[in-house]
Amino acid sequence: MSQTLNQAGSAALAPSADWIDNAAQLGDWLAAVPAEAPLGIDTEFMRRNTFYPQLALLQLGAADRYALVDPTQFDAGPALSQALSRHLGPRIMHSPSEDFEALAPLLPRGLGHFFDTQLAAAMCGYGLGLSYRALVLQFCGMELDKGETRSDWLQRPLTASQQAYATLDVVYLEPIQQALQTRLESLGRTAWLEEDCQRMLHRAAQSGDEQPQREFRGAAEWSRENQALLRRILLWRDRTARELDTPRPWLFEDAMAMSMVSDRPQTDSELAAITRGRRALRGAQRRELMAQLQTPISAEDVDATASIPPAPQDAQKRAVAAMKREVDTLAQELDLPAGLLCPRKAIERIAITGEWPETFDGWRGPLLRERLAPLLP
Repeated sequence: MSQTLNQAGSAALAPSADWIDNAAQLGDWLAAVPAEAPLGIDTEFMRRNTFYPQLALLQLGAADRYALVDPTQFDAGPALSQALSRHLGPRIMHSPSEDFEALAPLLPRGLGHFFDTQLAAAMCGYGLGLSYRALVLQFCGMELDKGETRSDWLQRPLTASQQAYATLDVVYLEPIQQALQTRLESLGRTAWLEEDCQRMLHRAAQSGDEQPQREFRGAAEWSRENQALLRRILLWRDRTARELDTPRPWLFEDAMAMSMVSDRPQTDSELAAITRGRRALRGAQRRELMAQLQTPISAEDVDATASIPPAPQDAQKRAVAAMKREVDTLAQELDLPAGLLCPRKAIERIAITGEWPETFDGWRGPLLRERLAPLLP
C-alpha cells in the first residue's frame, strides 16, 4: 500500500537538510561525501523573461545526508567542481536536460558522468517519460505531493513546505537508481544507458542547433538561397537572445521569421512596422537584423545550409508506415518504448532523406539498420 504525503505530511516526514548559503559550508558538506557514494542532484529554477533558467536552489543527497544550497548568495561552482573531480560514484538525476542548463554557469565544463532515472526506467520497460513522482510510487511506495511544483523558488526565505518538497526530490534517487541498475544489468543494457547519457551531455555542451531551419517544414519548397537566409536569421536570433538573456520570441516568433524571408522588408521603416511590439527588438537589434536580411546570400552560405526535409510523399508515407510497424514490433519484443528505440520524427527523416540518425551509431544501429534499410523508398 502506498503512503500519500500532502504538504503538511511532506514537511513532517522529509528528512532534515542542511541549508547552505556560503562556499565554506558547501565545501565542508561535500568533503564528507565518500568518493564512491551515490550523489543525488536536483535543481529548482525559474524562467522569468530570460533565455537562461535562473538557478534558485541546488539539492544534494548522499549517504543519508541532504543539503539545500542557495546559489543566489554565493558562487557554488568552485566547491562543486572540486568535489565532482574526485567523486567516483554515480551522480543520480531525473530527466536532467533542463537541470544541465541551470547548472551551466556553475559547471562550465559540465557535470560529467551521471545516471538518468527517467531514461533508465524507459530502458527497463517501465514506460517513456515517467515522472520522478511516478518512480517514487513504483519503487518506494510513497505518493509525493505536487503542491510546490509551481512555487516561487527565488523567494527568501523558502517555506517549510518548499524545503521539504525540495529535499524529497533527492531522498529517493538512490533507491530508485539501485533498483534500476539491477534491472539494467539483468537485461544487459547498462552500456545502452551510459551511451545515451553521454549523448545527452554532449548535446548539453553545444550552444544550440546549427541547422534550426530544418524544423521549418513549411519552407521545404523554398529556394536554397531563402532556406540559407532563414537559417541566418534564426542563428542571429538564437545568438542575440543568449547575449541579451531574453526569450527568443521577444525578438521575433517563428512565423515572423518565415514572413520576413518570404516577403523581405526593403526599408528600415518596413521592418519597424513588421516587428512593432517586440520587447527585445530595439533600435540596435533591429539594425543588426536588417543587415542580416540585406546581406547577399553567398555560395558558401548555401553550402553550409542543410536542406529542409519536405513532408513525406506517397512512397515515403508507405515507407514511414512500414518502418513504424517494424520499430513497434521490435520495441514490443524488447519491452522498450518505441519512442525511445526510434521516434517517429527520426523514422520520417530516414524515409525522406535516407540519412541515419546519429543515435544509430550506437546500440540502436545493430538492432534497426538491417530491419529498416530494405524498407527505404
